[in-house]
Formats: sequence, structure tokens, C-alpha cells
Amino acid sequence: MGPGAFKSCPSSPETLLKYYRCRYPVGFDAGFRRAIMNIGTARADPGEVSQGWLDVTDLPTGGTERLPVVVVAGEHEGPTLWVTASLHGNEVTPLAVAQDLVRSLSPTDLRGTLIAVPILNPAGLRLTKRRSYYHRDDPNRYFPALDREGTPEDEERAKPPRTQERIDRRVHDAIAESANALLDLHTAQVGSLPYLIRDQVCFGPERDRETAEELNETFDAVLSAMGLPVVNEFPVPEYFERNFHRTLSGSVLNTLGIPAATVELGGHTVVDEAVRERALCGLARVMATLDMLDGPGTLDTPDVFGAFGAVSDRTSNGTNANETATADSIDSPVSHPVKRHDGPRVSNTGIVRHRLEPGDIVEAGDPVAEVVTPHGEVTETVESAHDGYVLARKPGVSVYANDAIYSMAVRDDSDRVVPRDGDGE
Repeated sequence: MGPGAFKSCPSSPETLLKYYRCRYPVGFDAGFRRAIMNIGTARADPGEVSQGWLDVTDLPTGGTERLPVVVVAGEHEGPTLWVTASLHGNEVTPLAVAQDLVRSLSPTDLRGTLIAVPILNPAGLRLTKRRSYYHRDDPNRYFPALDREGTPEDEERAKPPRTQERIDRRVHDAIAESANALLDLHTAQVGSLPYLIRDQVCFGPERDRETAEELNETFDAVLSAMGLPVVNEFPVPEYFERNFHRTLSGSVLNTLGIPAATVELGGHTVVDEAVRERALCGLARVMATLDMLDGPGTLDTPDVFGAFGAVSDRTSNGTNANETATADSIDSPVSHPVKRHDGPRVSNTGIVRHRLEPGDIVEAGDPVAEVVTPHGEVTETVESAHDGYVLARKPGVSVYANDAIYSMAVRDDSDRVVPRDGDGE
């Protein structure tokens, strides 16, 4: 194999070629895409950077809704990594990360291709709102996917797809034609820890267990390189009940069989510069792991960051990024595997007074909050039912019975590869 041989990934070359693959036209060398990369109006030959647009829907007032696309095509063969951002319109640190990443890369240093879509939800971004305003739909619940029986979700449906679903399919099709891996950048609640969401890998009609195990192994290499705490997604069957198999990363991973993950980069609404910088270091590590870059310090950013400095020269503690690929990682507060959990939940209606901050470790039975009356009298002490740690507080202080008051990461002993129609444990 050539310079794009994925030396860092703990899998066989056969496994990597199977999952970090492109759909090669006749005439391509066995291995990776080396010819023209065309996404919408962005068209790049090897060694070029191209900016363009992906048209996704017509607008009632005339014109077309379009997504910005940047293609950085390396001079040497290698995989194609997609980095997407701002699928929720109020999640803006990811937008800055995606923009700065493409401006930091030189095609001469790159093996393979980076495709970045910094704004997946322009309708939401215009209003700084999570959802698009077409029909107020969540844009991250409509990507094509297989249901629990392995049947495409849109087969024999009673209603035709609405605008957001049509947009999601347009994006999905472009990814399916070119991607070898995808990282979808998001943010969580205000004050949230940065973390990475890891879906279970499903097997069934679309792939056997052995193939799913190989995909899971390849997936792990991408996740560990990002340098963030890994939080397992809600398990099957809750995964399907919440429609998370139709998120962008869930669809790409479990329907297309391409390694993909959701990266949560702190809180929403404003750009968090410290998180932005850490995320750039993490993405550089991912690209180095995929053998797209020689190392995490390869990013060339002399003019991008102005007063903040270049990520290749300086990190948040003033040291060199190429020397701190491990130091810039954020360790999990606990040593055991964890999964996402909404809770604990209150029994009484009232005003919640949180006791914990993001990152605080809890054990089952620990008090985590009180519910008080409008006059401040305590009506309930809320305890954790699980070991784990706090990812974020739920927004607001007004609560009703059964409301969750934290986003938690709690102990998880479930399998990472599961049958699509199983119980996920």
C-alpha cells in the first residue's frame, strides 16, 4: 500500500480498505480516491482547495437554500474524511472549528481529502435556533436509516418526506458517495463538558456480526484519537425509540457502515475559544491516525487565528501542539465505561437547586439537587440512582414531576456490537 496505508490504526489492511473506502470509478488505483473530488459546485483536483455550494432546496421567496462546502484535496492518495458542523443552528463552536480546520490545511501536507460543511442548517443559524424553520423539525432526526428489522425507514410510508428530510437525504447521498469516515460536530447544554458520543454498532440483514466487529474495531481508532471522554449512546432499543439511528452519525455508521461519531464541543450560542482550540488539536490527531497528516502539529495556521495564535505553534497552556497531542486530551473523570443518561428525575414540581457542576463524579445514592417551593422551602432531595459523572445541567430551574435535571454519563456494561433487533445489553 502507498502513503495512505493507515499505519496507526489497530486493524488489518483488509479491514481498513473495507471500511475506509470510496466507490471507485473505473481507472482508479486500488486503495483510495486520487482523481477530481466534486461536491456540489466545489471541484478539486489533487493538490487543490475548492470552495463551493451544495444546493439542497428551493425557497418560497425565490432562490435556493445552499450549504457551504470546502474540499481540500491532498497531493497524495488517502482516505476521505468528512467534517460537518452546525446541524443545529445555535451550535456555533463547531462552525468555527470546521472553518479554521480547512484554512489550516495545506494540500501539499495532506494525504487524501478533507470535505468540510461548516453550516448544515443555515435556516437555524440565521435565527440562532436549534431547529430549521421550514417545519420546525429537528434536522438531526431525518437521515436515511434502517429500522430495527433492517428495512429502510421510508419504505411504504403514508406521507411524502418534508423539506428537512429531503435536505438530509441530499447530504446523506453526497456522504455515501465519497466518505471513509465522518465526524459531526455539535454542542450540548450551556456549560457542558466536551465529549464524544459512541453509538453501538448493529448487525442484522445489512451486515453479519463479524463484519460489525471489524467496523467497531476501526471505529475505535477514530474515537480514541479525538482525545475526548467517550460516552456511549443510549443503547438499543432506546436508540431506535429516540430516533437516534436517524441522526447523521447514526445513519452513516449503522446504515452505510462508515465510521462516524458525534462530537459535543461544550455549550451552544457563542464560540468557546478554548474548546475550539482543543477540537482543532483533536481533529489533527484523528487525521494523523488516519495517516492523512504526518502528525498533529502539521496544521499550518500562520494567518488564521490572529491574536489567539496558531494551533500549530501554541495551545491553551502556551506549549507546542505537536508536543502536546496527549496533554491536550481531556480524560474521562471515571475509569469505567459510561453511557448517556437523562436524570435523575424529580418527583415534585418546583424550583430545582443543583448541587453539582459538569465533571463532578457521583455514586448511586449521592444527593445531587433539591427541589424547593417559590418561597425556598425544600420539598425534595434528589439522589442519583447511578455511578458516573455530570455532563451538564439541564437548562432552566423550573421543573415538573418526572423532569430530568442533569445530562449524566453513567456506568455502562452493555456490549458495543449488538443485534439490530435485540435488547442492546
